[in-house]
Amino acid sequence: MEPIRWNADPVIVMLFDHFPLKYYGLLFMSGIALSYIFVRKVFLKAGRNLEELDTLGMYIFFGIVLGARLGHCLFYQPDYFLSRPLEMLLPIQKIDGSYHFTGYLGLASHGGTLGVFIATLLYYRKYKINLWWLLDQIAIVGPLAGAFIRMGNFMNSEILGKPTNGNFGIIFERVDQVPRHPAQLYEAVTYLLIFVSLQCINQKYEKRNGFLFGLTIILVFSARFCIEFFKINQVNFEEGMALNMGQILSVPLVLTGLIVIFRSRNSAQKSV
Repeated sequence: MEPIRWNADPVIVMLFDHFPLKYYGLLFMSGIALSYIFVRKVFLKAGRNLEELDTLGMYIFFGIVLGARLGHCLFYQPDYFLSRPLEMLLPIQKIDGSYHFTGYLGLASHGGTLGVFIATLLYYRKYKINLWWLLDQIAIVGPLAGAFIRMGNFMNSEILGKPTNGNFGIIFERVDQVPRHPAQLYEAVTYLLIFVSLQCINQKYEKRNGFLFGLTIILVFSARFCIEFFKINQVNFEEGMALNMGQILSVPLVLTGLIVIFRSRNSAQKSV
């Protein structure tokens, strides 16, 4: 068995000579668009005004981008970005004394998750839609968006897996000639399976009251914790750590999911 060689150009095409259209950005937006379509069906079924969903979509979009960006900057590279706050907030980088558009070079899913939660809370406070119902619907499509993002990472030849130490795996030729675990694909496939499972649960059970939200967090970040063992460290300070930053950040989210499920079950029992 021979390893697969991968040498995809992350840039699909250059627009206007200076603006690169990248697979990552296209897949990122495709994941969000598909998630919107699924939630739109739920809003229609519930008789909600679609203008509410459009507003919610804007809240969540900015929550994802700002949360994921700030999460990466503060969790993984605080020294660099705290000294360059403009690069933290804008998709630019200072190269040879001048700024260039590069897109956001670094987004953290844990930060994106917190950003979505905060955005949903802000939306709830303004529009007074049932919070737990809202979180359940958003949580179901979260793994779908996550799968597309990880496929974007694969196209970028980033978030690499550890060497397989054998004649199998994928050689990311833009990085080196070492066969590696395609950790990005492991994660993408796992998230798609979680998404399908949540859809089945959502159709089978009527009363949820936060249960799907808690279950999603548990499944996604438990999977993330396990798959991290197949990845190389993202930043130098992780060397020598028993758990890397992705695993450390996953633990409190899994615990939060357990608390939410416990609260949901108690609430359901009281309502019987």
